Amino acid sequence: MLQRAALLFFLAAATAGGKPAFAGKAEEGPFMPMLGEASSPVGYISFCTRHPFDCVARTRTPVLVTLDDDRWLDLLVVNRSVNSRVAPATDQEVYGVEEYWEYPIDRGDCEDYVLLKRKELIERGWPPSTVLITVVRDENGDGHAVLTVRTDHGDLVLDNKVEIIRPWFETPYTYIKRQSVYDAMKWTRIDDRRSTASVASIRRRP
Repeated sequence: MLQRAALLFFLAAATAGGKPAFAGKAEEGPFMPMLGEASSPVGYISFCTRHPFDCVARTRTPVLVTLDDDRWLDLLVVNRSVNSRVAPATDQEVYGVEEYWEYPIDRGDCEDYVLLKRKELIERGWPPSTVLITVVRDENGDGHAVLTVRTDHGDLVLDNKVEIIRPWFETPYTYIKRQSVYDAMKWTRIDDRRSTASVASIRRRP
């Protein structure tokens, strides 16, 4: 569990007395700062018409998952398993259309990886409000999707591009919006205030 130990060491400065707190730069808190309501992605709306029971989760009291060894193993297994089982392919290549979100069989794009990881973590007992589809801009300014998991150590990111699970602020992305913690059908804007220089420095790392 070396990666978990390294992650917890890295996040220790961002957690005081068991409660989330900003560390170092105010722009890099362990939890994504949220703004108001955002529009739902067209591909997600279409997905929900085909899988309505996967989009109905609601709660008045969002929770954080305690990142113990078992939960950490959940993240490692699901992230690596889905990344290895699914080959990257565009919606056009798989379905013949653009922006078609679906559970992948053996090929899919970033949204499809995220949908399957979310489904498998929920099947392992993760509350739906703690596994959130998230839209970002990648290193090239293109749209990309990752899965945000909400834990007592902050918001962590599962990504089909890498095996490493990282705190959101240690990824080279600009965060745009994600599912609401209160309603799986609604989306919320992310107030990503990290400076351009801060994000650029992450992108330059080997």
